[in-house]
Amino acid sequence: MAESLPEHERILQEIESTDTACVGPTLRSVYDDQPNAHQRFMEKLDACIRNHDREIEKMCNFHHQGFVDAITELLKVRADAEKLKVQVTDTNRRLQDAGKEVIAQTEEIIRCRIQQRNITTVVEKLQLCLPVLEMYSKLKEQMKVKRYYSALKTMEQLENMYLPRVSQYRFCQIMIENLPKLREEIKEISMSDLKDFLESIRKHSDKIGETAMKQAQQQKTFNTALQKQNNVNYGRNMYVINGRVPEPKYEITSKRTLEEEDEHEEEVLTAHDLVDFSPVYRCLHIYSVLGDGETFENYYRKQRRKQARLVLQPQSSMHETVEGYRRYFSQIVGFFVVEDHILHVTQGLVTRAYTDELWNMALSKIIAVLRTHSSYCTDPDLVLELKNLIVVFADTLQGYGFPVNRLFDLLFEIRDQYNETLLKKWAGLFRDIFEADNYSPIPVANEEEYKIVISKFPFQDPELDKSFPKKLPMSQSVPQIYIQVKEFIYASLKFSESLHRSSTEIDDMLRKSTNLLLTRTLSSCLQNLIKKPHIGLTELVQIIINTTHLEQACKYLEDFITNITNISQETVHTARLYGLSTFKDARHAAEGEIYTKLNQKIDEFIQLADYDWTMSESAGRASGYLMDLINFLRSTFQVFTHLPGKVAQTACMSACQHLSTSLMQMLLDSELKQISMGAVQQFNLDVIQCELFASSEPVPGFHGDTLQLAFIDLRQLLDLFMVWDWSTYLADYGQPTSKYLRVNPSTALTLLEKMKDTSKKNNIFAQFRKNDRDKQKLIETVVKQLRSLVNGMSQHT
Repeated sequence: MAESLPEHERILQEIESTDTACVGPTLRSVYDDQPNAHQRFMEKLDACIRNHDREIEKMCNFHHQGFVDAITELLKVRADAEKLKVQVTDTNRRLQDAGKEVIAQTEEIIRCRIQQRNITTVVEKLQLCLPVLEMYSKLKEQMKVKRYYSALKTMEQLENMYLPRVSQYRFCQIMIENLPKLREEIKEISMSDLKDFLESIRKHSDKIGETAMKQAQQQKTFNTALQKQNNVNYGRNMYVINGRVPEPKYEITSKRTLEEEDEHEEEVLTAHDLVDFSPVYRCLHIYSVLGDGETFENYYRKQRRKQARLVLQPQSSMHETVEGYRRYFSQIVGFFVVEDHILHVTQGLVTRAYTDELWNMALSKIIAVLRTHSSYCTDPDLVLELKNLIVVFADTLQGYGFPVNRLFDLLFEIRDQYNETLLKKWAGLFRDIFEADNYSPIPVANEEEYKIVISKFPFQDPELDKSFPKKLPMSQSVPQIYIQVKEFIYASLKFSESLHRSSTEIDDMLRKSTNLLLTRTLSSCLQNLIKKPHIGLTELVQIIINTTHLEQACKYLEDFITNITNISQETVHTARLYGLSTFKDARHAAEGEIYTKLNQKIDEFIQLADYDWTMSESAGRASGYLMDLINFLRSTFQVFTHLPGKVAQTACMSACQHLSTSLMQMLLDSELKQISMGAVQQFNLDVIQCELFASSEPVPGFHGDTLQLAFIDLRQLLDLFMVWDWSTYLADYGQPTSKYLRVNPSTALTLLEKMKDTSKKNNIFAQFRKNDRDKQKLIETVVKQLRSLVNGMSQHT
């Protein structure tokens, strides 16, 4: 009990000293204590309250007088307070009235100060925004005037320097959103300009190429004229075009040419003058700035490759005119001149490796196209103009650094084709000359005409006979053929010029082409001429004479080639002309044709023979056809006097042998069944005339009876039958000294059987049978012996 009292006092002290919000835990401790602790706590609390009431009462009693005095003083002050209140109210009213204007002015000052602050802020912000707006306006202006590269630079400045300062504003966000669109727009516009540029250079490529080729040609002409002028001044050996000697006025001509070239140089145009390349530079710079340069390069190269394929595709009719080739070459040159310009004025857009690859591709295509189209050319003039174009084309591109060796190799192929077209053309010229020739010696009335002839053909008159009128041995075709061969050499030389080959190589090419002309074209024309049916013996004789003179002129052709190429035959192993063999072959063919035609003429006369093989006795004179034949042979062999001796002798021997063979075949013809002795006698008269003709030496040069030996077979056969010397024939048969050595048993047997059949039908041997039956038995015996000889010969063979 006593212990709980101090505890209650402690609780009461806590309640008095603690905030009322924290009394709860203290009060809870009252109830958690011993039983009846609450009652005791309440009693203690009542006692504490009573103590506090007594203390309050004591304090009030102590301060009551002071309170009363204070109330009294307050009541006194009350009246003064009322007066003061009225005064303060009046003062406040008057002060309010006086401060209204000040308040208004103050508010106005505050408003102005706020506006001034706002203006200052706006000015500061505008000073930040104005450069952005100015740059954006500048960007729009640059876009308007198509200064896209500058516009991209402006965009870059906006993004990196200006927009970050004012990025919080909405208009800046709009600008930031528009810049990528503007970049794409610039890319599209620049790409459109590039496409227009590509289309433009595709259209202007031929003009660019034509200008470049013209400049290259002018430069080459200028250099050639300068070189020739130097050669004239210093007396050097000069390579003369077409082998013609220059005239004294050449130096003046060269000076005039140089002056003209100087005038041309003032008008030199470049690819940059003809085409505006700014779209390429602009587009390249734009894509480079945008970091998309590789895409642009790939696109440009792809498009140019496509254009290259189009340029390299020729027209189907290109081979018909030189203008087609010129347009084709101009387009190609223009294409590569543009590429070369792009290569040298840009960095990386076009590389040397790319242009080399493109050129190699184009070169292969060009060579294939030229091979194909040049093969259609049949006009040598067109082929020559094509060659000149190829040379100018190659020289032009070589000046831009492109390798052109394959083009010059192609020219050697075209040169062979050019020679072929020349050979065809000259074959026609040779044919026309041969057709127009009268195949008679050239008549010369006076010395002037003689000089005209020898100025065209190097004729050497061995007799030095200057008496006129006279006839030269060759016909008109000889000088004409010689002139045409020289013209062929000139034409062939034209192609060999500007091929960058030495004079030795040109000399070799000329000789080879001339050899082809002689050995193939002229030889073929001569062979065809000789085989023509209207060419008679007189014409063939003249052809042989003509070929002899042409053969002698070959050495002058060699000298002619040497003079125009300035190549010495002694110092260089030059090719020789094969004209000797050509004309020899032609002569041999003509000689063979003479033999053939002569034999054909003999056959024509033989066909006119009209023997009565059953006549009882001969007419006492030779047959008319044979006399006509002999007269023909005499007149023909008189024409042969201009031929070489061996040719005339061979022709005469061949004619006599053919005549002898034809007469022998006539006797032994299987369709001829019977022959009378009178017919044999008549035939013998004809053979005698042939022998007389042979012995009369129709052609000089035969020794003894050489020509008569052509009729020896007929002579011995006829003698055997005319003399009826069978005993001698059979006795001496097979011996070298036999009188009838050339009589074949089968031939004798055939003729004897024909005569035997005649005796049976016509009773020619009737007198023999009546008077001398032994002779009939002899004939039968001879027939049997001849048959045995024939059978023996067949067994031996």
